[in-house]
Amino acid sequence: MDRESILRSQRRHFVAQQAAGIGSLALAWLLSHEAAAAPAPPAKPALEKPTYDLRPKQPAGEPKARAMISIFMQGGPSHIDLFDPKPELDKRDGTDFTGGGIKFDSVEQASSQLMASKWKFAPRGECGMELSELLPNLGNVADDITLIRSMHTGVNNHGQSILALCNGRTITGRPALGSWLTYALGSESDNLPAYVVLTDPANLPVEGVYNWANGWLPSLYQGTVVRAREPRILNLDPPSDSSPVSQQRYLDFLANLNQQHLKEHPGENDLAARIASYELAAKMQTAAREALDLSQETAETKQLYGIDQTETRDWGSRCLIARRLVERGVRFVQICSGNQNWDHHSGIHTSLPMRCKQTDKPTAALVFDLKRRGLLDSTLVHWSGEMGRLPVIQKAKSIGRDHNTYGFSAWMAGGGVKSGHVHGETDEFGHKAVKDVVNHYDLHATILHLFGLDHTKLNFARPQGAGSLIDGQPATVIKQILA
Repeated sequence: MDRESILRSQRRHFVAQQAAGIGSLALAWLLSHEAAAAPAPPAKPALEKPTYDLRPKQPAGEPKARAMISIFMQGGPSHIDLFDPKPELDKRDGTDFTGGGIKFDSVEQASSQLMASKWKFAPRGECGMELSELLPNLGNVADDITLIRSMHTGVNNHGQSILALCNGRTITGRPALGSWLTYALGSESDNLPAYVVLTDPANLPVEGVYNWANGWLPSLYQGTVVRAREPRILNLDPPSDSSPVSQQRYLDFLANLNQQHLKEHPGENDLAARIASYELAAKMQTAAREALDLSQETAETKQLYGIDQTETRDWGSRCLIARRLVERGVRFVQICSGNQNWDHHSGIHTSLPMRCKQTDKPTAALVFDLKRRGLLDSTLVHWSGEMGRLPVIQKAKSIGRDHNTYGFSAWMAGGGVKSGHVHGETDEFGHKAVKDVVNHYDLHATILHLFGLDHTKLNFARPQGAGSLIDGQPATVIKQILA
C-alpha cells in the first residue's frame, strides 16, 4: 500500500472513531435530558414503620457541645438596664423620642419620654465587656461568655416570642429545641430523662407545657418536668407496702406484657414511647433520687450557688441540679423562671434589682462550676428572655418599660462559642437591632451547628411533608461567635 492509501485509511479510521464518540455523547445527553424531564417514580411505601429511641447517636458534623442548659427568663429582662449601655440615652433622659416606629403592647400607658438606665455600667473581665452593676457576679465570668446585643423576633407579645425562641415559629404545636436535640442525638444516660425541665415553684411560664412539648415528634422526646419542691418528680416512689423484691417482680411482669403487646402492634410510636417511659421510671427510682440529692455537694459548692441564702436558694438549687444532670449524661436541661417574672411594665426600679439578686449569683456560679469541672467546653449554656424592654417610660402606677422584641440581649457560654466576646448592636437608644442582627432562627441554626447538626438536613417525615425546627426560614449560622 502506497503512502497516499495509508493516509486515506488513517483519516477514515479517525473520522469513524470521532463519529462514534460524538454519537455516544449525544445519546447520553438525550437520555439524561429525558430522564430529567420524566416524572419521578412514586416513593415506595416503607414496609415497616420507623422506630425511635434515645440511644446516643453520632452527628454528621464535628460537635463542640454534647449537652445544653437553657436558662429562660420569662417576661423580658431589660437589656437597656442589664447588658446594653447607651450613652446617648443617658444624655437625652427625660426628652421625647423622635425616632418613631415604636410598637407598644400597653398603648393606653404609652409615652415618648426617654428613660435612661438608673444603674451604672462598667467594663468587666479582661475582655472589658460592659455590664450593669445589677450583675456583679456575671461580671466575674465575663471572660467566659459571648454577649449577643442584637437579638430579634419581631413579634411583640410574650406567647408568640416565647414560641419563636423555644419552638422555632410563633405558633403552638411544634417541637421544642430540646426535643429536636434529643431526637437527633439521643441521650448519654439510660437511667435519666434525655430532656429535663426545672420549673419555678410559683407557676409555669407563659405558654406552659408548649415550652417543652414534643409537638409532632414522637412523645419520647418531650421534656420531663422536675418540680422545684419535693417531691420533685411525681409518682416516682414505689408504694410504701411494696418490698424491693416484689416491686422488681411486678416490673419484670409488666415489662413482659408490654413487650408482647408491642410485638402485636409494631411501629406504634406512642405505645413504644409509653413503654420506654415506664422502663425509665423504674430506673429513675434510684438514679433520679441520687441526681437530685444536693446533700452530696460540699458546703463550698452550696455557698457558691447561694443555697445558704434565702434570696438565692431556689434558683441556686435548680442551677446546681442542672449541673448534676448534664454531669450524668442528660442532653438538654431547661431552667424556667416563673410566669412574667421579668415583665416590668411598672415598678422596674424595685422589681428588676430583686430578680437580679435572686438569679445573678447562682447563674454565674453555674458557668464557673462547669468550667472548673471541665464541663464547660462540652456544655452550651444559653441565657435569654423572649424580649427586652423599650427605651421610653411606660406610665403605669409606677414607672416601667414596655415590650421590645426588635432589639434585645442574650448570652451564651461554653460549647464552642467565643469567650469574652460581644456580638451585634442596637441603635443609640437600644430600640432596634441594627448590626449583625440575630433572629431566633439564626440562633437555632447556630445551636444545631454547635452540636454537629446541619439545620437544612435535620427534619422529621410527616404526611404533609417533612417538618423541621427552622421550617424554611432564612437561617444563617452565626460564625462570628464560634470559637
